[in-house]
Amino acid sequence: MNSLGVNAYRFSVSWSRILPRGRFGEINQEGIAFYKKLIDALLLKGIQPFITLSHYDIPQALEDRYGAWLNYQIQEDFGYYADLCFKEFGEKVKYWNTFNEPNVMVKKGYREGTYPPGRCSEPYGQCSSGDSNIEPYIAAHNVILSHATAVDIYRRKYQAKQGGSIGIVMSTAWFVPFMDTPKERLAAARALAFDVAWFLDPIIYGNYPPEMLQILGSRLPTFSSEDKRKLNNTLDFIGINHYTALYTEDRMFSAYNSGPLEGNGSVITTGFKNGVPIGPTTDMPDFFVTPYGIEKIVLYVMERYRNIPMIITENGYAQKDSSEVSTTELLNDHGRIEYLRSYLSSLSNAIRKGADVRGYFVWSLIDNFEWLYGYTLRFGLYHVDYTTLKRTPKQSAKWYKEFLKGPQITTMAVTTSRNRKLI
Repeated sequence: MNSLGVNAYRFSVSWSRILPRGRFGEINQEGIAFYKKLIDALLLKGIQPFITLSHYDIPQALEDRYGAWLNYQIQEDFGYYADLCFKEFGEKVKYWNTFNEPNVMVKKGYREGTYPPGRCSEPYGQCSSGDSNIEPYIAAHNVILSHATAVDIYRRKYQAKQGGSIGIVMSTAWFVPFMDTPKERLAAARALAFDVAWFLDPIIYGNYPPEMLQILGSRLPTFSSEDKRKLNNTLDFIGINHYTALYTEDRMFSAYNSGPLEGNGSVITTGFKNGVPIGPTTDMPDFFVTPYGIEKIVLYVMERYRNIPMIITENGYAQKDSSEVSTTELLNDHGRIEYLRSYLSSLSNAIRKGADVRGYFVWSLIDNFEWLYGYTLRFGLYHVDYTTLKRTPKQSAKWYKEFLKGPQITTMAVTTSRNRKLI
């Protein structure tokens, strides 16, 4: 990272590594020492640590004891964990994220059942347990209040003396109406509400977005006056993970409006119109090269949330890894260079239009384990030989290094990883 020229590194602390049994067990001092060593090594090279507290994983003991995110007790556990991290690392850490992509975590974990804890019900999926019509909203509610709990602790006990800032990171696609009609434009707006505003509206305004309330009604939990007190002023910045745009199609008054569509705002999303992709395809399914999307989503967040400072916390390009792809092809990643160049150019347009963007992270520093895709996709600026673990800069790393030297860089130029074998 030092040779690349970045000045910050985003990584996730593993809750389970610090507190294997949550607040019901001992602190793992080896885990604490591990992260302190990493933080010191980063600072020695002039690289700011940018910490995410929760990146999908959770101590299994909390799942076993009371159902994790489906139980209000999780708020106390998350607060206990956050407090410990602020105390142990906060003197040297100036940037904190409470959650990474909670909108993905609750949909995949409690609606579709494809991520742990694998809960869902038909017609969303076939899981051994779960209720896709209720549980995602309970889990999301507890995530939102856990965020508020952690921020309240940071504000009261640590921020003044440690001088840091705290935010949350959302997964964001930009949604394009399938047809340029009022009905389809409303559908695109609903898709954003059921994705991004689902979490940010309560955190910033104290209630769920009206688009969700209209469709879901009493299925959405309510916030007490004490909840709203804690939620007030709980963001110093908004993290934006952005890769692609997608088309949206309205199904609000369609005969096809059933089951899964209601949970998505009675909208379906697709990357194709009449068989033509919305932009050049990549090797990540449903990720297309649509650089205008990053400008659009940044301006949306700017306008809806009073231009709270933003940081682009993920943006990157996938390459497929298989026996049919040579290492030479993977190293000559000109597609990634063009992707980064076009997205950064579009981001600069948003900044010129007044968006308060404070930083940018490439996803990712090195090739690593990509969730359900395992080692079949490579996002890294650096190629990793998974047999020898040798790291080799791709052409994109060389391009990015030169880019960072340019006078046009005025925001935080950084890189990021969630590979826990490294962080």
